Amino acid sequence: MTKEYPPEPLDFFIWTVEDVGMWLEEINLGSYRQIFKENGVNGEYLEGMSMFTTEQILRFIRRCHMKWGDFITLCKELRRIKVACLKGEQKVRRPWWAPSCLSIFFVKVAKRNRQSRVVSLKLEP
Repeated sequence: MTKEYPPEPLDFFIWTVEDVGMWLEEINLGSYRQIFKENGVNGEYLEGMSMFTTEQILRFIRRCHMKWGDFITLCKELRRIKVACLKGEQKVRRPWWAPSCLSIFFVKVAKRNRQSRVVSLKLEP
């Protein structure tokens, strides 16, 4: 039996469908876990939601049978993660494949790249 650990916030760009499900549990939206899984909602999809049109948002809400309040909670939590990334408040973990001697170097580069990616998401029209 394996214990599920919540996904790292800075890695939300690369979350799997399972990671999204665990995150939904953390933010008290676990009732949507199965429907998100069925619709293939992963981190890349969550990242793209910031550029959704009103029509796409409405389609997503209908497809996932979400209440408006729950959708707003979802958006607020995504924004909280992005803001934490920009402020550098989230830890960056070293991947399993990176040698420990490169830990400091990897963390600095990863943090800078991820913060840049969040900034670019915010600036895109």
